[in-house]
Amino acid sequence: MSMASLKRRLAEPRAVTAPGVYDALTASLAEAAGFEAAYVSGAAVAYTRLGRPDIGLVSMTEMAETVALIRDRVSLPLVVDADNGHGNALNVQRTIRMFERAGATALQLEDQTLPKRCGHLQGKSIVPVGEMVGKIRAAVDARASDETVIIARTDAVATDGFQAALDRAALYAEAGADVLFIEAPRDLAQMQKIVEALGATRPLMANMVEGGDTPISTSAELSELGFRLVIFPGGIVRAIAHTAQDYYRSLAANGSNKPFASRMFDFGALNALIGTPEMLELGRRYEHREAAE
Repeated sequence: MSMASLKRRLAEPRAVTAPGVYDALTASLAEAAGFEAAYVSGAAVAYTRLGRPDIGLVSMTEMAETVALIRDRVSLPLVVDADNGHGNALNVQRTIRMFERAGATALQLEDQTLPKRCGHLQGKSIVPVGEMVGKIRAAVDARASDETVIIARTDAVATDGFQAALDRAALYAEAGADVLFIEAPRDLAQMQKIVEALGATRPLMANMVEGGDTPISTSAELSELGFRLVIFPGGIVRAIAHTAQDYYRSLAANGSNKPFASRMFDFGALNALIGTPEMLELGRRYEHREAAE
């Protein structure tokens, strides 16, 4: 799928599945696996770049730099976590401009206060609905392309209750949001009610977090329910952290990677995976050649 066609693709009945990525390597692997889009997860960037939880520590510029490095490596649409816009409506506009220039195809904005925290952590707080409506309007005004998708997320389920979340999402749609995202519904009944209440107004997004508040479903099941964008944001970090923990323990215990060899690429295999032979060949095309005498 081309970057420009994500908005049209989200209007189709089959959901887009966007796995979480946090750097150019994971993005390239997601693209090679055949996914139609990738989700640049703020949580995954916090986990990997900072080794810290998703509690608002990653700055806007760090996220923009990450998006730019990923965009330089892959061509698939990038759905980017823009947290709460990193400030007020004017901060939102700067965030939109920077992320869009860096290569974002869609930007997700949430209605949490500063500092924000992961949608599946407790103790969240949200801004007044009017403030968030203004942020969404500011985001719509700031984007350079109408093809850039603005995703409005509300965390109101945890703070103000389920009906308040539905009410907020409806107002965010009126403000110009292209996609609606109610974070952390508690059960299948709530997910069905989200579709019943909002599915006819905008494409809906669902977030699958292993061990979070929302029951885990497959993309096909969520598509059947009526969701049009399904993200699995932090799964890749949970998988890699599990493997890395085993790897370091094995190396510390054995003084060699030999016992772990079946679970890792060797030097040649990794270079083949990341395209080293092709890059070296490309470089040779630009080497200086003496003019024929």
